[in-house]
Amino acid sequence: MSWKKELIVNNEQYTYFDLSTIVANYQKKITDFPYSIRVLLESLARHQEITDLEKLIGFDSKKPTGVVPFRPSRVVLQDFTGVPAVVDLAAMRDAVVALGGDPKIINPEIPVTLVVDHSVQVDHAGTKESLSYNTEKEFERNHERYQFLKWAQQAFDNFDVVPPETGIIHQVNLEYLSDVILKDEENLLFPDSLEGTDSHTTMINGLGVLGWGVGGIEAEAAILGEASYFPTPEVIGVEVIGTLSPGATATDLALFLTELLRSEKVVGKFVEYFGSGYKNLSLSDRATIANMAPEYGATCGFCPIDEETLSYLRLTGRSEEQVDLVEAYAKQNQLFYDGTKTPCYTRVIHLDLSTVHSSLAGPKRPQDRILLAEVAENFQASLTKPNGPQGFGLAAAEIEREIVLENTKDSIETGDLVLAAITSCTNTSNPSVMVAAGLLAKKAVKLGLRVPKTIKTSLAPGSKIVTSYLEKGHLLEPLAELGFDIVGYGCTTCIGNSGPLEAEIETGLKESELVVSAVLSGNRNFEGRIHPLIKANYLASPPLVIAYALAGTIKKDLTKEPLATIDGKAIYLKDLWPAQEEVNAYINDFLDPKDFRDAYKNIYHSNERWNQIETSKGACYEWDDASTYIANPPFFTNLNQTIDETTLKDLAVLAKFGDTVTTDHISPAGNIGLQSPAGKYLKDHNIAYKDFNSFGSRRGNHEVMMRGTFGNIRIQNQLTPETTGGYTKLATGEELSIYDAAMVYQKKQIGTLILAGKDYGMGSSRDWAAKGTNLLGVKAVLAESYERIHRSNLVMMGVVPFEYLSGETAQTLGLTGIENYSFDFPSEPYINQVIDVTAQGKQTTHFKVKLRFDSEADIAYWKNQGILPLVIHKKIRKEQA
Repeated sequence: MSWKKELIVNNEQYTYFDLSTIVANYQKKITDFPYSIRVLLESLARHQEITDLEKLIGFDSKKPTGVVPFRPSRVVLQDFTGVPAVVDLAAMRDAVVALGGDPKIINPEIPVTLVVDHSVQVDHAGTKESLSYNTEKEFERNHERYQFLKWAQQAFDNFDVVPPETGIIHQVNLEYLSDVILKDEENLLFPDSLEGTDSHTTMINGLGVLGWGVGGIEAEAAILGEASYFPTPEVIGVEVIGTLSPGATATDLALFLTELLRSEKVVGKFVEYFGSGYKNLSLSDRATIANMAPEYGATCGFCPIDEETLSYLRLTGRSEEQVDLVEAYAKQNQLFYDGTKTPCYTRVIHLDLSTVHSSLAGPKRPQDRILLAEVAENFQASLTKPNGPQGFGLAAAEIEREIVLENTKDSIETGDLVLAAITSCTNTSNPSVMVAAGLLAKKAVKLGLRVPKTIKTSLAPGSKIVTSYLEKGHLLEPLAELGFDIVGYGCTTCIGNSGPLEAEIETGLKESELVVSAVLSGNRNFEGRIHPLIKANYLASPPLVIAYALAGTIKKDLTKEPLATIDGKAIYLKDLWPAQEEVNAYINDFLDPKDFRDAYKNIYHSNERWNQIETSKGACYEWDDASTYIANPPFFTNLNQTIDETTLKDLAVLAKFGDTVTTDHISPAGNIGLQSPAGKYLKDHNIAYKDFNSFGSRRGNHEVMMRGTFGNIRIQNQLTPETTGGYTKLATGEELSIYDAAMVYQKKQIGTLILAGKDYGMGSSRDWAAKGTNLLGVKAVLAESYERIHRSNLVMMGVVPFEYLSGETAQTLGLTGIENYSFDFPSEPYINQVIDVTAQGKQTTHFKVKLRFDSEADIAYWKNQGILPLVIHKKIRKEQA
């Protein structure tokens, strides 16, 4: 029986792999499979991976086993993670030439789109000139990086760059890049799928497209034709019922789900939404909750295709022919959700939308949700809680502290806002919350409310469409009057590019270490991420960002206390909050498909500054040895060297961490400290402090990035409990920066180990968290558990991830971190093998750990020193065959 069927749409003939026929061949019904698994089944059938297809068809939804190879249809990159990925591709071309091969064998085998959205920084805010100033500074700072990307544009086939000032990668992906259903040159139809070098790639799940974030290393492998392997996932169904209560926003829903699903332990699992209430979620709301999948820990938050998907495609200017194709294929191939049959999920979690209420999350993690009425009380409690994810470890008197800013009459208190930002892919792309913010601002301005001048305010839309509908609805003006002028089209504050505060505020905070706050509509608020001097950071919907800016402090209960008093009259949040009917009317009046078509009609060439950048030509990049932005990385210098089990003997502990160490802790994206190892390196290369830029923008230079590894100012190494930041102790007791200590160990040819607690590597899909670990000479990590992406990245860089056995931790085993560790590692390891370990210190401790090689591919990566050397060897062999 043929698995291929024919489909005629608008008088054109297509073929497709028929899922019902495929699974019926194995006595199964396609309607029993979750929609996300159906996409994987189609991919396996199309790529003729029959053995894996049979395993997935026969998998036990309650206790899945084995691994799945995933070959995405395309890859999307943002510039912070995309530049180092392209640097690696350029370096691989050099390595191929050194081995006598043709450099052009290193070339994307599937479409790749890089969107420049992470580089703009909020240097200037609060005026109408902010956008042009910040853009000019962006191009000035990043000229070398952009020259490099322009070279890549001409050097590689299948590679496009969306220039700055267009929008955030995930919104551009949602509004323009994805066709939902693709066709090849032979008119074979198949679902769009992708991997992206940003954890929030999951936002595309809202459109019914399967995709997730990976590290740059894994993306490079996909670009070069390698499959990604991951354990066959549990699929957690989230049954949605009811509707959102008045006043509750999509942001509140996203924070509610983040808390709920974190507590339900969905890390590494697929989440799929369904139910009667699913139809009540707009596509933008679905994209908002799908975007937050990394925060609740899931691989994806899948929203199946339905009528709302088709309506969104029409709204965003897709052609009617494409909409017809999506509808016909999805319905014909059982990928269209109609609610008549619930698939077999591993388990089902129930979500009643009416139970969602106004909330914030903070002060340090997105999963720590706080009801709006409890925020002030929660902040006060956090001051005296032990220093950790939910506390600052301070005395009760801290709540009363106040400082006067030098050379001014202004003062700020504990809990005062110094930053309020409407930012990030999650929320600035959702019309319902953006219009609500505009309407709230309009009412506030009319009543005479103003934001205190000690607060830095900014607005960074997800795309130019946001500007279009806010402008047409006359909502940009009141936003600007409150200081929320447009500062750029990019991630800005959410990625740590918040820029400087006023000099007197920064001086005051450095001297006093006062706990002040930021409120932003971002998706992450990990320590040290938003701004190095702001310790309490809260996620909130765009209208609540404005409300807190007006209130000026996190210590007010906005459900009871007035935001301000004007002419003796108290103004409350309820006086400003727009009704949902008012918001919906604006959306209906001012969102137009023509605006989307106009915004994207010349997307790759619309930025004149970008068009004017000149670069080198040729297949191989001409490296500039003097560049502190782009450098040829040392990942391919020992391609013929072999790795064996002896590399895991007598390891010294470079650092010992507790729970919830994020990739921001391991590889910060923001500010480069003047006295940090990376700062000293730049200073030695005659770079002025004002031109340091950020770690994120310098990811194309390994010398900077390895010095920044474990360099977050808030990271806490248990070997140096009295010192916060990237420091450690040698066996001699000498305290050094982690980078300097790593260099001492490397000089002595001593391999090192990282000890960690739960959820090691949670957060962004940051490949430099693994690359930097590798370059510091770390051979292995031993943790209680890992976030999915970081574990993969470690393996792909040749760093071995181990996991304590259930019920065991460093504490239960009495491990202090001053021991030397030897792993009884076999020459032929197998998946999830249990390994014997000896820790030699004042006493000898023997224990067992689990090897977190989760697939045969992981073992192959280890044997080849990582995935990139493996790819080079394969390409050379194929060329020579």
